[in-house]
Amino acid sequence: MPILSQRGRLALAVVVDIASTKDGPVRQRALSRRHGLPTRHFEPLLQTLARAGIVRGVRGPYGGYVMARVPRDISCAEVIRAVPHISEGRGSGAIPSTLDAAIMSAMDETERAYFERLEQISIADLCDRASAIGALHLIGAEGNP
Repeated sequence: MPILSQRGRLALAVVVDIASTKDGPVRQRALSRRHGLPTRHFEPLLQTLARAGIVRGVRGPYGGYVMARVPRDISCAEVIRAVPHISEGRGSGAIPSTLDAAIMSAMDETERAYFERLEQISIADLCDRASAIGALHLIGAEGNP
């Protein structure tokens, strides 16, 4: 089971996409084309990221989304924390509560370490990594209509 949910990965990909686009606001249609998903996947995600102060909506005929702050000042952890995820809850009923408490204590410790590391990785760092492996070649290449 991956530690990072699909929604979390999509949120990071969208933020890197927006941070890497230099030719104006990014529209949902462009995100849809570049990420191969219907536009309906992006509206709630973008609204959540905007409420968190990560991206900002720009209105008008050339509107879309831009970064609300400098990418170097936004950590991966901030993006992941902004995106609600489905929690399975504690206590499945099949595991004795004392054993579940021990397991969850270890998982909580692991989660804290995971987020401490994510705090050290900025969106600018992800943009640099994506650029280094050529993953940004499609962003902005097709225009942003």
